[in-house]
Amino acid sequence: MFRYAIELAYNGTNFHGWQRQLNAISVQQELEEKLSLLLRNPIETLGCGRTDTGVHAKQFVAHFDFIVKIDCESICNKLNKIISNDIVCYKLWEVPINFNARFDAKWRTYEYVITPKANPFIIDFAWKFSLELDLILMNKACDILLANTNFECFSKVHTDVVNFNCNVVYANWEQKEELLIFTIKANRFLRNMVRAIVGTLIDVGLKKITLNEFGLIIESKNRSNAGVSVPAKGLFLTKVEY
Repeated sequence: MFRYAIELAYNGTNFHGWQRQLNAISVQQELEEKLSLLLRNPIETLGCGRTDTGVHAKQFVAHFDFIVKIDCESICNKLNKIISNDIVCYKLWEVPINFNARFDAKWRTYEYVITPKANPFIIDFAWKFSLELDLILMNKACDILLANTNFECFSKVHTDVVNFNCNVVYANWEQKEELLIFTIKANRFLRNMVRAIVGTLIDVGLKKITLNEFGLIIESKNRSNAGVSVPAKGLFLTKVEY
């Protein structure tokens, strides 16, 4: 048995997330169906994590097992010819049989993109939000994020996880031309965590809540105390590090 890793990027607009769903198309289903067709055997993949409906990935890593050695470059090229135009395979390579795309990932980085005005060229990749935000306050709130490890208040409720601890090592807002981009890096993320963090930081930027109140929200471990979950279309998984 041989194990292979595959590096992808995808536009999540037309998918119900990475993970297979019973009655909806997912990136995982599309990938497995096309790999199974090419290799003439049922293929099951394990991804580096899960992205929700409408979330995009500039880099996503998965792995799968196969009974014989394959020509990785050839399969990658053939895959790109038959897979959805919303998905691209950047690389396919053999890895040690004990490699695990999910559990061996050390760091994951996400970006959230906000545009202040309507733009038909990025309508599927940014959230239109035109109210004035205080970036200095929002970045001070990011420092509070870095000082904490339990992020239950930003997690989807009824989530099947052992704990809500995450090691967030970077969080920052930056103005890039007309776009406002939030970048966050951690060893793991909870379901809906980034979108809930962004929604709560927006409340800080609008001065609806103070920095002290932001810290108290984290300490409360209560999702109902945090801000709204911002739209999925502005969220990108941008980097996975091993």
